[in-house]
Amino acid sequence: MRSMLPVALLLTAAAAPALAERIGHVDTRFKWLGPDDKIVIEAFDDPGVPGVTCYLSRAKTGGLSGAVGLAEDTSDASIACRQVGPIQLAEDIKNGQRDGERVFRKRTSLVFKAMKVVRFYDARRNTLVYLVYSERVIEGSPKNSISAVPVMPWPAP
Repeated sequence: MRSMLPVALLLTAAAAPALAERIGHVDTRFKWLGPDDKIVIEAFDDPGVPGVTCYLSRAKTGGLSGAVGLAEDTSDASIACRQVGPIQLAEDIKNGQRDGERVFRKRTSLVFKAMKVVRFYDARRNTLVYLVYSERVIEGSPKNSISAVPVMPWPAP
């Protein structure tokens, strides 16, 4: 039993949602105190499908409340995912058993709101579809964006 613990921890870490890398930002509204409101661009690799990277743009609230993490960001977000290397789909993804799997999550308020990215597989078109949306404990938002990545052969180096 003890020898299986490292394997279980490794599998849990591999299934965890991805961490984002900040690519850049633009300011959208000047704030006298604290950071400006901005649009942040981040990238993350799909932890379950090597060879796919997604780029997110999302609103980030500034000001004093934004500086200390108390502000609630708006539900505005956009996503663009691309094949950046060879893709080998796991059988459970091909079979639709992992449709709706969360591949990214970012807290957008202190407690109650989060932006999430989930993945679906369209077997008929051999395409991965990524959906970004905002979820709130009491009331979510219908604002969303999708991106589709056709699974294509990757040229050998």
